[in-house]
Amino acid sequence: MFAQIKRLGADSLLYAFMNVGTKLIAFIMLPIYMTFLLPAEYGVIDLLDRFTSMLTFLIIFGTDSALAFYYFDTKDKQKKLDYVRSVMTFRLVIVFIIAIVLLLGGNWFAQLILEDASLYYLFYIAIGVLALDTVIALILTVLRYDFFTKKVVIMTVLKMLLIALFSYAFLAFVTPTIDSILYGRLVSVLLVVLLLIKPLMKYIKFNFNKQILKEILAYAVPLVPASLAFWVIVNANSFILVAYTSMHEGGIYGAAVKFASLITLLTSGVQMAWRPFSMSLKDKKDSATLFAKLYYGILLVGSIGILMVATIMPWIFKLLSNDFYEAYQYVAILSAVTFLNFFYMIISVGIFFTKQTKIISYAFGIAAVVNIILNIVFIPFYSIWGSVAAYLISYLIAITYIFFKSQKLYHVPVSFGKMTFLFMSSLLAVISIIYIQESGLSNWNIAYAWIGFIVVVLLSRIDKDLLRKKSAAS
Repeated sequence: MFAQIKRLGADSLLYAFMNVGTKLIAFIMLPIYMTFLLPAEYGVIDLLDRFTSMLTFLIIFGTDSALAFYYFDTKDKQKKLDYVRSVMTFRLVIVFIIAIVLLLGGNWFAQLILEDASLYYLFYIAIGVLALDTVIALILTVLRYDFFTKKVVIMTVLKMLLIALFSYAFLAFVTPTIDSILYGRLVSVLLVVLLLIKPLMKYIKFNFNKQILKEILAYAVPLVPASLAFWVIVNANSFILVAYTSMHEGGIYGAAVKFASLITLLTSGVQMAWRPFSMSLKDKKDSATLFAKLYYGILLVGSIGILMVATIMPWIFKLLSNDFYEAYQYVAILSAVTFLNFFYMIISVGIFFTKQTKIISYAFGIAAVVNIILNIVFIPFYSIWGSVAAYLISYLIAITYIFFKSQKLYHVPVSFGKMTFLFMSSLLAVISIIYIQESGLSNWNIAYAWIGFIVVVLLSRIDKDLLRKKSAAS
């Protein structure tokens, strides 16, 4: 028992290091891209990446969760191998179909998505990267299932490092264009595939087992709507924004989103630990009181973090790039959305305790539809701010729905009104900070926004509320 707990702890630390390391490398690459590319050029690579993420979703199609279930459901090594080979076959067949479609309609896709038919060749490079990455992802997944944790972490971090190094080398010494970034990725994933050649030869064998594929897809297909909804919420904004405005605005928005995702460096560790932690408290006395403290505490820390982002962003962008400087004003609100994407997991303990996870699919399905509608309505009038507003409102709707459904299943003694008041006050403070920065007023006025937020926190008396609940429970 102790050995298993020790391995769990060690593996968790390694995966946390991997998660933070890869995100940090990806973030470091953003200023490099901003140095060599104009906003419109970055807009192209951003849209291409979002399009590729949709293709990745289609290729995986929920088979990751299905494989996790069936791989551990059987003790037969040969059957495990058959499941892996069947998933590999399924994914590579989808890659092949996508490649054919892009080869036949590359010009059309380039004009539709990138607004330039002459960029069709970028899709060819991207599909090559995607095909190799598909193989890498599945091999690393199986190695993770077999507890080769160190190898998974090393290969994952190595892949990101190689992409960063080769992309920079091509940009700096070959040509400062989008092509260099994609060729850097292609060379990097090819090297990683070669390093994984031994397990690759084991799993790459074509295996079209109808029964196994039927089992896998029966498990995987119900998970697809939720994944699709997440993709729509995260990515639809950029495509609609470019369609209504220009690639320049798309590049500015894409850079702001990347900076906003930096908050995940702080939340990813908690996110990985939260599910087992919360589940371990399911049947313990006074757990609801502890969850109440965590709800309030995490929300307060997140709100303060969002204000800090709003305060420092102009200086960060001024140091990095004048071409992308206008992106700073959107980062704090987008960081708030990124925080909400993390916070919904915290406030949904009741849903996971009772296995009613379909509620999350409903919530984000509704949010995806609202997001598209609001983007279409807002962007023609407010450009990037319209997209940011649509993104925020859709997440607020989803998280509100999830909170009330979770509370019905497992009541946590918190005030929704108080949490809403606290979060909205932080948003109001952020908007005030951005107004001060944009209007040319003295930056000393930002202190008033901070003071106002602190006053709201003191008036809400979260500390008193928690102490009262604690004493009542005891």
